[in-house]
Amino acid sequence: MLGFLIKKNFFDLWDNLFRVALLNLGFIASLAIPVFIPSLLAAAPVLGMAVLFVGILWCFVYLAAAALSVKTLSDYGAFGFGDFFSNLKTVWPLGLMAGVLVFLCYLLITMVIPFYLQMNSMVGLLLAAVIFWTLVVGALSLQFFFAVRARLDTKLSKIIKKCFIIFFDNPGFCLFTFIHNLVMLAISLFLAFLFPGPAGMLLFLDEGLRLRLLKYDWLEVNPEADRRKIPWDAILIDERERTGTRSLKSFIFPWKD
Repeated sequence: MLGFLIKKNFFDLWDNLFRVALLNLGFIASLAIPVFIPSLLAAAPVLGMAVLFVGILWCFVYLAAAALSVKTLSDYGAFGFGDFFSNLKTVWPLGLMAGVLVFLCYLLITMVIPFYLQMNSMVGLLLAAVIFWTLVVGALSLQFFFAVRARLDTKLSKIIKKCFIIFFDNPGFCLFTFIHNLVMLAISLFLAFLFPGPAGMLLFLDEGLRLRLLKYDWLEVNPEADRRKIPWDAILIDERERTGTRSLKSFIFPWKD
């Protein structure tokens, strides 16, 4: 299943290179707000913090709309500018909530954990360790936040709940997707974040969740089956047919096929 996921993600990224690059370009422009503007307001730290907070919120609103857009690519479709702005109007409240959540995590990492470590006591070390591992589990679970919103639910509490359910039922898969996206992030550094970039990472998470949900559809039909032995080859037959196979020539010169 993991090999097919990587293959499908690459095919979809290549087929929608222009769309993915445009989404990433918009995110890069959005990221300039919290990254560069606060440094220009060093003389007014309160205002700089406010701009940082607003910039982070906007970036997550943008990511929420991008995630809803790339879902179409995962489903073998396409999207246009009108679709993106329509998605933006739909998911901006959830994007704000995600931004607030990440900002709180940022405060925990930069202020709360150092505070407990500076206590120089076993209690402080224990509290710092608990918060750290809670954040690790949270990161592995909530990486699917936007994908779950796009595919499963729209209510914040249910989205968070389903993210954790997915993690505790599929810890190895969640760790794999997290590491894979770290690799994609490293590759993006060399390509100025235009490809695969944030949009590519969101697409990979959406496709990963989409394929993983096929397992639950199969288990619903086969409730007595061993959950540790999922017949992915049988489950993914239709997906493999729709994705197909390609040669290197077809990637570079698709019009010659």
